[in-house]
Amino acid sequence: MADTDMSTGKNPPIRTHIVVCILAAILFSGFSALGVWQVERRAWKLDLIERVDARVHGDPLTAPDRADWENVTRERDEYRKVTLLGKYRNDLESHVYAATDYGAGYWVITPFERVDGTIIMINRGFVPTDRREPDTRADSMIDGEARVTGLLRMDEPGGTFIRDNVPGEDRWYSRDVRAMAAKRGLNPYDVAPYFIDADDTSNPGKLPVGGLTRISFPNNHLMYAITWFGMAVLTLVAAWIVLRPRRNKDDDSDP
Repeated sequence: MADTDMSTGKNPPIRTHIVVCILAAILFSGFSALGVWQVERRAWKLDLIERVDARVHGDPLTAPDRADWENVTRERDEYRKVTLLGKYRNDLESHVYAATDYGAGYWVITPFERVDGTIIMINRGFVPTDRREPDTRADSMIDGEARVTGLLRMDEPGGTFIRDNVPGEDRWYSRDVRAMAAKRGLNPYDVAPYFIDADDTSNPGKLPVGGLTRISFPNNHLMYAITWFGMAVLTLVAAWIVLRPRRNKDDDSDP
């Protein structure tokens, strides 16, 4: 049987019904699955936000030592508030390009040596471009034993989406702490696989400025879920429009 032109007002043939039903079932299932996935993602994101908020505002824990480094993960530990004692290796600091509410400048990343000889890289905070060099902020070089409190962050190897780090030229666009440590001649075995964003405790000379960690988890999953479920409903509506019974023109004519 040949397909009938819908403009004639005749009902679609059975073959068209089958094809439309199959396509509608595929699209409806696919859109519904995407909607369910977004609902699950939303639940996961809300749980993540709750866990991170508890870490950030909880009491500081001692930063993981060498024995626990292999267990440190982004899911378990990132943004956890930690504290540690040691001393800064001010002669080995590195600088990472940064753009903040204070303008353009650099993060100051300084090795921090614990009593057991291991090293944790500390993001001491932000300095403007004209205060990059240590001799322009000599009063901020803390000597002797110090305590650092801040948020644990995971290593950022390689660079950013836009720019790669260039260790050979000492140009850094991400806090690639392992590469920085190697550049400064430190033994990688002694360097933690994470760094710490120092809190806003005032430094001598008011620089670097700490406590600038941005914690943001976009949560648009509900909107996405509504969109996908809406597409699923529209698929059914479109299928109904195509397959709904129609009166033939002959039926409207006088006998």
